[in-house]
Amino acid sequence: MLHKKRKLLKNQKGFTLIELLAVIVILAIIAAIAIPAIGHIIKNSHIDGDKSDAVQVINAAKLYVSQKGIPSEALSITELDPYLDDEVNLSEISVSVTEDETTGKVTYALTANGKYVTFKNATLTDINNSPKGATEVPKK
Repeated sequence: MLHKKRKLLKNQKGFTLIELLAVIVILAIIAAIAIPAIGHIIKNSHIDGDKSDAVQVINAAKLYVSQKGIPSEALSITELDPYLDDEVNLSEISVSVTEDETTGKVTYALTANGKYVTFKNATLTDINNSPKGATEVPKK
């Protein structure tokens, strides 16, 4: 009988305290690396959201011009609202529309404040060519 109990004690399997501590340290290192990276990804997604809202406003201004012609003054959000698909998270929106008399090329410049990005006379090209994570378009 005593022999059976000794055999049972020798067959116990499990993790030692050192093995458990090693796993916890490895998980802590992984978390220390991953948390800042995830925060950076979230910030960039907010910036990209503001930029896509700006592109939507410029496209709405293009629809306005195609329907009503070039306005004499800058367009506001109240004039562009019927041409927007979704709610835009930008404030103080103003879109100036100018036509070059020699070439006939129409230029749309957006001035607005987003939650994460500020646009100052930004054209569609400025928005698309702005670097990843830029909070001012066009960059000074």
